[in-house]
Amino acid sequence: MSGLHQRVLLAPTDGSLGPLLRVSDDRLDPGAGYGRHSHRAVDVVAVVLAGSLRHRWGDDVCLRAGDVAVLRAGAGLDHDEVAGDDGARVLQCYLRAADPGAAPSHQVVSAPTGWIDLGRADARLWLGAAGEGRDLPAGLRLLVTPAGTDVADAPPLSGEATVLVWQLDDDRPAWARD
Repeated sequence: MSGLHQRVLLAPTDGSLGPLLRVSDDRLDPGAGYGRHSHRAVDVVAVVLAGSLRHRWGDDVCLRAGDVAVLRAGAGLDHDEVAGDDGARVLQCYLRAADPGAAPSHQVVSAPTGWIDLGRADARLWLGAAGEGRDLPAGLRLLVTPAGTDVADAPPLSGEATVLVWQLDDDRPAWARD
């Protein structure tokens, strides 16, 4: 789709990250969207890093920079997400559904820091600022700077950056076991 610039950071096909299926750093031009599309049996955690994003499903909620949305597609839904007048930068994190047969739902957490309750036992997400002397939780760390997002072993000692830490039950799903 025109106006969408996407960089896939992680997309393991071997189940090695447990429930985490994919992470992308998406930048949308003002008014650009993903186009109406379907999800089923997936949970999508969207971390709005800059700008604003209108989620067109359910309550038609507008997300602002710093907000985190948890979309549980469950048995299935059709939706779209469209950037506001200021565009949007969003980390889209896809997980196997915690409850694939459940009714779809959408929860927004406004500007959280620290642990975010995802309502599931196999994945936890921590969100905070990077900085010198900062103790970060163990786990898969994603370092977000204005230039981009990368998997990082350690946070930068200076500069503006946000860190996401995924703690995942890395037990491979049945389909991925030998």
